[in-house]
Formats: sequence, structure tokens, C-alpha cells
Amino acid sequence: MILTVTPNPSLDRTYEVPALDRGAVLRATTDRIDPGGKGVNVSRALAAGGHRTLAVLPLGGPAGAALAGLLGAEGIEVAGVPVAGQTRSNISVAEPDGTLTKVNAAGPELTAEEAEALLRKVGERWAGADWIACCGSLPRGLAPEWYAELVARAHRAGTRIALDTSGPSLTAALRERPDVIKPNAEELAQAVGRPLATLGDAVKAAEELRDCGARAVLASLGADGQLLVDEDGTHFGGAPVAAVRSNVGAGDASLAGFLAAGGTGVAALAAAVAHGAAAVQLPGSLMPAPKDLDPSAVRVTDAVPLDRELTEPAP
Repeated sequence: MILTVTPNPSLDRTYEVPALDRGAVLRATTDRIDPGGKGVNVSRALAAGGHRTLAVLPLGGPAGAALAGLLGAEGIEVAGVPVAGQTRSNISVAEPDGTLTKVNAAGPELTAEEAEALLRKVGERWAGADWIACCGSLPRGLAPEWYAELVARAHRAGTRIALDTSGPSLTAALRERPDVIKPNAEELAQAVGRPLATLGDAVKAAEELRDCGARAVLASLGADGQLLVDEDGTHFGGAPVAAVRSNVGAGDASLAGFLAAGGTGVAALAAAVAHGAAAVQLPGSLMPAPKDLDPSAVRVTDAVPLDRELTEPAP
């Protein structure tokens, strides 16, 4: 069982439009509303693959109730912590070429009591969990050290932690040695304080994060594939994608695939790549089911082409 923690969940509405013309009245060709937040998406991808998962998250107001209902409809068990603020709603506008414009709300500000209640809820439910996946930004009211405290408590209980966050909350958590972290290229660059132009740059950045405390780094590099840097070395994986429809939640699907495949080693990296490649070809933040995966298309190697330039260099 994989338990996910999403401190700042959302309702995500996605509109597909022929073109995004600023100042114009746009008519969507399709629209959908999905549960949102990085940990929520990990649970959704796990559930889509038939894996048991439990989502721990704060819930507030009608939007929070709607979010819990949508998750329940997908077969996901929810352990909600009531909060006074309103669960946020986000909007994404997707164009035919895969360009995505997102408007993310700030979300509620949690009180100190609500922040501690969220930690306690995780502690009450982590028995029997193979992994805890802590994902996403921290809402207002939670100190950058909140994830670090959660990692420390989980490790004392003997539970492995996967962490997908960035900025000060990632920096603070590294000292507690999370078992795996999952940055994208931009987050890697931010963490080491310099731009990344090549795969070699990304490998070096991941190695530095391991030096800072991460036991393994699973780095999503968009169209360039994924890197796994751990105690066994460095491996690089990729898969062809016919057309990108939406990249919302693709990194979350990758993490779900990685953890469902054990969370360590080359086989887990291959599963992460297959899930990420499938996710970008689906609308909105729809998570891939087994029928959407093409494991035979995945290629993983330890001969990393270090000089290869990134398609989208990270500033």
C-alpha cells in the first residue's frame, strides 16, 4: 500500500481550445474536472493501475467535499483533515500543440493546529504502508520544515519516504535523508543554483542532491526522459511519444509507476518512464491505466549521453 500526502490539494478544471488568444472570448472544444495536487495524482495513477493507495489531505468547504467525492469515485480511500479554509480550484487551458497555460490558486492558509493535525493523521494511517509519497507545494501556514518533520517521523517508524517538492521545503527535508526525491529539470536547477543545459548537467545536479542527503534522485526531464541516480550509479530512460496532449500530472504518474514497481532500481525507472509517456498523451490530468502503457517502447541505459543538450534547458 502506498500512502500519499498532499498538503495543498485542488480541484483542477482543464479546457481544450483551438488557440489561446489573449483578450478574446474562447470556446472550449472539451473540458473536464479532476482531483488535483501532486500527491492526489500519484494516488489516482496508482488506483488506475489497480494498486492500493490512501490519500491524506486537508479538506475545506464545498470544493473540499467535491474533491473527496471525486477521489472516492475513482476508488481511492481518503483520510481527510478538516480545515477552515476553502480547498483551492485551478484552471488549465490546453492548446492542440500541447502548450498548457495554468492558473493555480494559492489555497487556504492552515493554522498551526491544522498543520499538526495533518502530521498526526499521517502517523495514524502509515501502518502497513510500503511507501509514503509527500508531494507538492506547502500551503500558507506550513513552515518549510514541515516536510522535514514528516520525513523524520516516518523514518523513526521504519517507513520509506518519497518526496516531490522544491525550494526551501526540499532543502530543509534533505537533512532527514528522504529515500527518493523526484525533481523536474527546473527544480533541479533551482536546488543547485545554476542552469542545466545538458544531461550531464542534470546528472551532476542530482549527484549533489544525493551529497546533501537524498538517497536516490528520480529526475523528470520532460521530452528528454528520466534519470535515476542512486547508490548503484546513474541510469537514463526514455520512450517515444507520438503527440503531447497534456503534461499535467505526468511527473506524478511517473512517481506512481516508480513506487508501484518497488521504488528502486532499473525496473522501477522503466515503469516511471512508461507511466510518464502514457500520461502526456491523455487529456487534462487523466492518469494512465494499464491499457495506456507501452513498456516495450521504453529504453533504459547506464551509458548516459552526458553531452546531449536538453530540449528545454532549465534556467
